[in-house]
Amino acid sequence: MSLTFKDGVYACIPTLLGYIGIGIAAGVVGKSANLSVLEITLLAVIVYAGAAQFIIAGLMMVATPVSAIIFTVFLVNSRHFLMSMATAPAFRGFSFFNNIAIGSLLTDESFAVVMNAITNKVPVNATWMHGLNVTAYLAWIVSCFLGAVIGEWLPDPNLFGLDYALVAMFIGLLYLQLIGDKSKSLKNRLLVMLTVALMLILLMRFVSPEMAILISTFGGCFMGIAMEHDA
Repeated sequence: MSLTFKDGVYACIPTLLGYIGIGIAAGVVGKSANLSVLEITLLAVIVYAGAAQFIIAGLMMVATPVSAIIFTVFLVNSRHFLMSMATAPAFRGFSFFNNIAIGSLLTDESFAVVMNAITNKVPVNATWMHGLNVTAYLAWIVSCFLGAVIGEWLPDPNLFGLDYALVAMFIGLLYLQLIGDKSKSLKNRLLVMLTVALMLILLMRFVSPEMAILISTFGGCFMGIAMEHDA
């Protein structure tokens, strides 16, 4: 039986708390950077990236040049190239426009959901992926808007731990990936993560944090591919 748009919506529901929590936090932090409610909402619509929106707000608070903000956001979001390449084989048989739509709205959370489905041999398709992505996209926009409105009454979001929300989300995604992996590749994944962590610690002594993250991610991907190939 072919998966439907509604099935994609249902698949997104477990991740909605993450979108809502991070989105509200991003809206509050954006408000502390003196962005208007409209500007924060437009960031959610156009940028649609939690890490990037936190970075934009943080850099604006220290009067960073626009060129530096753009470059930093590009480096941080470069991981989306890797995520898109990882999911592309599952949607190779669908149209160019379907693939553009899927890639444009792919996030860390939806990537985790679709990769978990692919690993478990679920017959995912473009319609299902659109349901997953569109649900997440709308939830994110609404959450950022609500966060911006709430931010009017929160002078310092750090007092509520909102600056840690993004880190907490990634820890949760990692945990779900590990407990959901029933295959023999769990050991390989742990080894790849350890390698990435060590590379990151070493590289941050010589290059910027953003570049260290990007290089470490590529290194981990290449190592993971090599280990899967040998297996």
